Amino acid sequence: MKARIKWVEERTFVGESGSGHKLVLGTASGPEGKTPGPSPMELVLIGTGGCSAYDVVHILEKGREAIEDCTVELDADRAETDPKVFTRIHMHFIVTGRALSHDKVQRAINLSIEKYCSASAMLAKTAVITHDFEVVDTAGQ
Repeated sequence: MKARIKWVEERTFVGESGSGHKLVLGTASGPEGKTPGPSPMELVLIGTGGCSAYDVVHILEKGREAIEDCTVELDADRAETDPKVFTRIHMHFIVTGRALSHDKVQRAINLSIEKYCSASAMLAKTAVITHDFEVVDTAGQ
């Protein structure tokens, strides 16, 4: 896997993945404190949620569950001193579908966080990772 980061100006950078996708990232600059894009640590958190959501959807589809949507809301704390690693991450999954099995959703989430998601495995070295979930049933709609 490869990536490239190019400094644009002030605290603005453009990251390019090895597959050619680009995104703007940066930290606050100027008196308004506006950011040109997510910070690198925000991207780490977003990547972790994306990694786990991907796993959950894949596992449930493979189990022939009628999944329609999966959202992961993340809340994290970082250390107060450098390096300001994540110390706590909570992941709240909202899984929507028709007559989804509560047990299968729970199993998919546990498998992702405990076995398959590389990002959460790395972050678990410094952060306590917790999770919960809710299932939204669309069968009666």
